Amino acid sequence: MKSPSSFDEGDFDFCGNNIRVSHLGVEMSLRSEIAKLRKEVRGELKKVSSLEELDTLWVRVLGRKGKLTSLTRELGRLSSTERPTVGKMVNELRQAFETSFAEKRRELERELRERKLEKETLDITLPGKLPQLGGKHLITQIIEEVIRIFIGLGYQVAEGPEVELDYYNFEALNTPPDHPARSLQDTFYIRRKGERPMAEDVLLRTHTSPVQVRVMEKTKPPIYIIAPGRAYRHDVPDPTHSPMFHQIEGLAVDRNITFGDLKGTLEVFAREMFGGERKVRLRPHFFPFTEPSAEVDVSCIICDGKGCRVCKYSGWLEILGAGMVDPNVLENVGYDTEEITGFAFGMGVERIAMLKYGVSDIRLFFENDVRFLKQF
Repeated sequence: MKSPSSFDEGDFDFCGNNIRVSHLGVEMSLRSEIAKLRKEVRGELKKVSSLEELDTLWVRVLGRKGKLTSLTRELGRLSSTERPTVGKMVNELRQAFETSFAEKRRELERELRERKLEKETLDITLPGKLPQLGGKHLITQIIEEVIRIFIGLGYQVAEGPEVELDYYNFEALNTPPDHPARSLQDTFYIRRKGERPMAEDVLLRTHTSPVQVRVMEKTKPPIYIIAPGRAYRHDVPDPTHSPMFHQIEGLAVDRNITFGDLKGTLEVFAREMFGGERKVRLRPHFFPFTEPSAEVDVSCIICDGKGCRVCKYSGWLEILGAGMVDPNVLENVGYDTEEITGFAFGMGVERIAMLKYGVSDIRLFFENDVRFLKQF
């Protein structure tokens, strides 16, 4: 008997679908079918030229409904004396098929690799091209620097949704629908076409202050947080305005918080961000959600406070707004204003970056010009 892994010339035939053996001469019929199948698979394997064709042939021969499986089912029709002999032949045929299919698969895979290598040949005599390494965007760098400073002061980072309710963006911050300050923060409202205004309008937040309200609603004092993130306003892009920008706002709420605590905190921040020699001043201002309020300036980093074109010869650069949290805001979240006070501040990340690095146009941050971005 031949080795299971070898085939004779003239062994197989692949014709017909299901094998049918008459009751007379079952053993001879099976032996004949085994010989035909051996011969046919040998011929079919020689013609196979791809892994897909090999898989198809495997299913036709060794699959659940394959021809060899059909032969195996016919063994039950043999007598107990004939079955071991023919069964051994079928098992040897299966082993031979599995060996031949495996060899053919290795051959096809080797040819496939060789063809692929021919197409992907590299000329190692040419110098290689070094990939350009990217870096963090300047806005990301500034946000991380501010976070580092305030974490060092004991603050935590808080985040909130960019798509907000009118209540959190305006009303809870002491800015009712008829308040004139709303005109300074015209934003984008989320509404289906033709839909009437909802009772609770949904909008793109104009600042990250809503995060402060959401944190205070769920947390009892003391609270020391900063809230970085994107904000949106219906502004026409120009050198100092963008409809999308980044803000970082801070909030400290506790017993016995004073304006002096606010000033000291901002002085530490300004000197850490712009240099230890920076001077800080506060000018009275108005914000609807703080009272009293102030604009915060630092001495010009270009002329060191002597006066130049950058600071408009004033010697000062405005960096952020701040103030003591308005009692109405604290009452909106259920705090006892007789015991609890706090301060808040907010800064534009783009403005901080422009002042620190002398960038003259806010649009440069969003135009993705590598010549600009790689400087930082």
